[in-house]
Amino acid sequence: MRVLLISLGAGIGAPLRYLIDKNMRKTRINSIPLETLLINVLGSFVLGITVHRDANIGFLFGTGFAGAFTTWSAFALETHDLFKSRKHFDAWGYLALTLVLGVAAAAAGDAI
Repeated sequence: MRVLLISLGAGIGAPLRYLIDKNMRKTRINSIPLETLLINVLGSFVLGITVHRDANIGFLFGTGFAGAFTTWSAFALETHDLFKSRKHFDAWGYLALTLVLGVAAAAAGDAI
């Protein structure tokens, strides 16, 4: 049952991440990848909402949806690319925004 719930959540989260990323990249106006920032903050909020709930809700929305929706690897690579491109201010800003907003979103979700 757990694997089914996780798979169902992931089957929704991963395509949704792809669609948001694809559509937001078309309109990017600066070097900071706001699409990944938005995705990771929203995922942190969802995880915050589900973390102290029923285990099945956690499997579906926490492990499944949020796990497939969010993307640490893209965040890490994009931050590295900003540093590599000598866009240090953007890289540090992206790093700080992701951490601060992600933790705040998780806390807000948990508070609900």
